[in-house]
Amino acid sequence: MAAGSEAHIDLTRAEKLASSLSEALSCGDGEEASRLSKELAEVGLPVTVSIPREVYPHESFKLWVGVEDAQSDHCVPVSVEVLSKITILELKEKIHDLYRFHPALQRWVIGRRLARDHETLYSHGVRSSDDKVYLFLLSAQTAHLTRQQQKQEEEQLRIEGIMDSVKTMELVPRGGNDEQIGQTKRPRNPNPPPKRLTPEPPEQPGWDCPACTFKNKPSRPGCEMCSQNRPDDYEIPDVWEPDADETLRLEKEQLDMLMYEEFQMEERHRNYMNLLATDEQDLIPSTEEVNCPVCFSDLAPGEGVVLRECLHTFCRDCLRGTILNTQDAEISCPDECNSKVLDREIAALLTEEEHQHFLDLRLNIAESRSDRSFHCKTPNCRGWCVYEDEVNEFYCPLCQAINCILCRANHMGMNCKDYQDDLRVRAENDKAAQQTKQMLEDLLKNGEAMHCPRCDVVVQKKDGCDWICCVMCKTEICWVTKQARWGPNGNGDISGGCKCRVNNQLCHPRCQNCH
Repeated sequence: MAAGSEAHIDLTRAEKLASSLSEALSCGDGEEASRLSKELAEVGLPVTVSIPREVYPHESFKLWVGVEDAQSDHCVPVSVEVLSKITILELKEKIHDLYRFHPALQRWVIGRRLARDHETLYSHGVRSSDDKVYLFLLSAQTAHLTRQQQKQEEEQLRIEGIMDSVKTMELVPRGGNDEQIGQTKRPRNPNPPPKRLTPEPPEQPGWDCPACTFKNKPSRPGCEMCSQNRPDDYEIPDVWEPDADETLRLEKEQLDMLMYEEFQMEERHRNYMNLLATDEQDLIPSTEEVNCPVCFSDLAPGEGVVLRECLHTFCRDCLRGTILNTQDAEISCPDECNSKVLDREIAALLTEEEHQHFLDLRLNIAESRSDRSFHCKTPNCRGWCVYEDEVNEFYCPLCQAINCILCRANHMGMNCKDYQDDLRVRAENDKAAQQTKQMLEDLLKNGEAMHCPRCDVVVQKKDGCDWICCVMCKTEICWVTKQARWGPNGNGDISGGCKCRVNNQLCHPRCQNCH
């Protein structure tokens, strides 16, 4: 009983001290409140002290708010007119009315603490315009807020506002005292919802940001808060007229676009002039310090050579050595990038003698790789050609000799038959004639030449189909059967010859169209 009585006395004393402390705080007596707090602390009982909101300062002030989100590099400062007694929930509603940020997206940080909805600014020590608070905005996905849910809540608030207005009009008759009648007839809700500090503005045209739900003006290409792109399916209303700020922004945007286009035109003109200046140079010098990828030597600006095809840079000695040591008609980039060194670059890197030697090498390579090349038969002449199927003679522009491509010899003044007959006679004593005669015999033996079935002159098929014509008697010959194409009566006589295509039959299994 003694212990229970002592606990009862402590509880009674604590209640008296708490009541006195509440009165001291309400009256603003700081010294008395301090003394009572010390006595209350000595009792050692848990006590919750609540300050009536009526005693909070009634003067409004401009509150500095720093707004940022997860993608911001720095906060955006804004000012909001508030009272110290406003709760965090009411502050969220106010921000929603002003900037259309849903309360579910707002996280308030005051004094490095995350503020709760039921707490007031006064309880966090926010009492004047010198204080600062921070608002962090979540994305709609992080807050699990859908656009449909947001529209439903806004519609519900709008309906509640209309219903409240209708009820107020019903409770207040004409000519009566609105305040008195409203107080006597309208029941009071013991837990009223938080009232909006400012009326909801009328719905304005614009698009809702899919990331942060901020409502942007129709003409903005990106979100004003988080820079999210405007939805592709959004169309600007025809009745939309930009306000002064948006008109200024659009004019600035148009001016920036004009300046950018002018800058691009100047840049293109400058690049074009640089291209013209570069095209006049056979070799493009390097403009910065580089290392030659072949010899690894350091090259100062102007010492290296930049290849036009691939823009790789080398020293002159390495490029020159690559050209002189090649055995190919084309010079590839030493960096093995499949690009080629241009002829003008080769000529600028070599001396005249070296360049002529390189050109001779190119001609020899081209002649050896061509299946239809013919070299002039004049001794020590460098002339050669690539012949067509219907061409039988080659006039050499270097030695002015006329070469017979069929006989592979110069027999000016004689036809092919006379030359071949003379060749048989001279072959008995002339070594050169013997070599030529042996060449013709090898061609006949290898199937690269044949005797004309009419005049017996040696003829060749250079290329194309199996139809050839004797240069002496003009007989049409089938190369694959080694016979005349037509019978004794000439063209169209199918009584003789190879009889190709008679009864739709080929003259030979290897026939390649001799008709």
